[in-house]
Amino acid sequence: MPEERYVEGVGRRKRATARVRLVPGTGTMVVNDKPVEVYFPRQHDAFNATAPLRVTGNEQRYDVSVKVEGGGPSGQAGAVSHGLARALVARDETLRKALRQAGLLTRDPREKERKKYGLKRARKAPQYTKR
Repeated sequence: MPEERYVEGVGRRKRATARVRLVPGTGTMVVNDKPVEVYFPRQHDAFNATAPLRVTGNEQRYDVSVKVEGGGPSGQAGAVSHGLARALVARDETLRKALRQAGLLTRDPREKERKKYGLKRARKAPQYTKR
């Protein structure tokens, strides 16, 4: 049976969604048609986005292509990481344990809470005055 061309994984974090494609290659990573270091100028975000490759030791084994939308830089980096971890597991099931122990397969459920009427923000109430 011939090996498939690519494997896809979808990752989400906050309001961001990332579609990650994994192709056997030399280790290049492109996010929205830009190199990962250019798309995520903050080192912390680029580090988070590539974490699954480092944990599994596959930095030079796959070419990664990502389309990410929504949210901000931090949420997008988390979404890329989540999608990349899912794609790696779809490619090689033996990587699941390492990725699970690193916490990279768990979807972070925290979302922004909506503002409630009568309050200044989601939970901050106006100052109470007795008299």
